[in-house]
Amino acid sequence: MTTHVLILCTHNSARSVLSEGMLNHLAARLGRDVQAHSAGSAPSGRLNPFALQALDAAGIDTTGYHSKSWDAFTQPDAPPLSIAITVCDSAAAESCPVFFAGPHGAQPVKVHWGYPDPSNAEGGDAGKARAFELTRQAIGYRMLQLLALPLETMDRAALQAALAEIGRS
Repeated sequence: MTTHVLILCTHNSARSVLSEGMLNHLAARLGRDVQAHSAGSAPSGRLNPFALQALDAAGIDTTGYHSKSWDAFTQPDAPPLSIAITVCDSAAAESCPVFFAGPHGAQPVKVHWGYPDPSNAEGGDAGKARAFELTRQAIGYRMLQLLALPLETMDRAALQAALAEIGRS
């Protein structure tokens, strides 16, 4: 059974998109039945071009990606979510979305993996491109750790603990 992971950030234009791309790419490469989705509480309606550039440079197809509201994941036809990850930077007092149960009843296991917003990087376009690439790499490291977990056999408490530990690394 597919493990569906929802990655949330306020605008769904940068960090959540990087996360969706990395998790889907790595899951496919590793043969894991994991599907990432991203959304925002206040979607911007556009994807940050630096996020798309970083994913493209890593060989990750972003066809069909778009900035969308988390409301899409509360509809009856939404996938049953196992995990919800917020990726906003609470250390910078950035407001993180809080996701509640979807239409399938069960609450997804929730965890926060904060990343500074690479859109705020200094140094012009070169500085932003570098910040997006470093953020993509940091996200990829955590996604590999997530994919190393025995997701199909973990109970909620063990999954919550393991995901929280990944967020501390």
